[in-house]
Amino acid sequence: MLPLNHSRQWRIASIAMLLLVLASALMPAVWFLDEKASVLSWLDHADKWLHASTFLVLSLWFAGQYRPRSYWRIALGLMVFGLFIEFCQRLVSYRMADWADVGANTIGIVVGLLVALAGLGGWCLRVENWHAARQSSV
Repeated sequence: MLPLNHSRQWRIASIAMLLLVLASALMPAVWFLDEKASVLSWLDHADKWLHASTFLVLSLWFAGQYRPRSYWRIALGLMVFGLFIEFCQRLVSYRMADWADVGANTIGIVVGLLVALAGLGGWCLRVENWHAARQSSV
């Protein structure tokens, strides 16, 4: 983990984010059931795009807290989390587990970590430094 001054708060926020994603994945997907009434009817494969974008955001979130040498752990952990979500969806009658969702999750993870490697990684430390500088100037 990066030398963050508020690492406990970042961890609590991380757990809350993962729980929110899990809860969202297990909610009934009413807005996908009726193709004509769907909120995202204009977007083909909206479910896959949501999976990819969710895991892209998650990978960027965790890349903000860890050094690049730990990115493989982030990828592995998020892939296991994605498999756990699919397993949980299989246990409820109103959701369906899908291997294509796992593929979309993986694409999101890879793209997110590539963006992190391109310069967005470690953003939490920059946020903390910005906040500390702002507090000291007041």
